[in-house]
Amino acid sequence: MNEVSRFGIVELADFPQDLRERVGVIAEKSGFVPNIFRGLARRPAELRAFLDYHDALMGSDDGLSRTERELVVVATSGANHCSYCIVAHGAILRIRARDPQLADYVASNPWAAALNPRQRAIVDLSLVIATRSAELSEQDFQRARAAGLSDDEIWDVGAITALFAMSNRLAHLMALRPNDEFFTMGRAPRS
Repeated sequence: MNEVSRFGIVELADFPQDLRERVGVIAEKSGFVPNIFRGLARRPAELRAFLDYHDALMGSDDGLSRTERELVVVATSGANHCSYCIVAHGAILRIRARDPQLADYVASNPWAAALNPRQRAIVDLSLVIATRSAELSEQDFQRARAAGLSDDEIWDVGAITALFAMSNRLAHLMALRPNDEFFTMGRAPRS
């Protein structure tokens, strides 16, 4: 097994041109190529589809804030025990929320995490969808609406949870190791 993925990885220089450019922008901004892209690049059509859906859900400024979107990812990934996504998206949540502890609390024990009512509704709905979606009830929707979530925001929670449930399972399949850089991001103020 490769130390990053049981299926091996593809280096950025070996990506198809369109993906090299697309992921290169991310690498330039972050300073490294996230391992999820290096692992999925072995199947370029799937990486393109993943990036397209990811960007449609996570890149929007309508509905949930970008911080709230990451909150959904961390709650979902914690529920699914996905180390890669907990570490990677925990880093993004720490940065977006400007809170070095929030992601750790949500990933490890979301029921005890100190959240405002809106965040609590987002996390609770994410957990229902991630762990027992067949039991999703009108009461779950009522609780979310009572906390101020619109139907479009509820849809965002569900779609993001679904995408990352898939991503979590792909990371498990690959035995994907998080990039070392993710572990320290957002833990201390930038100097």
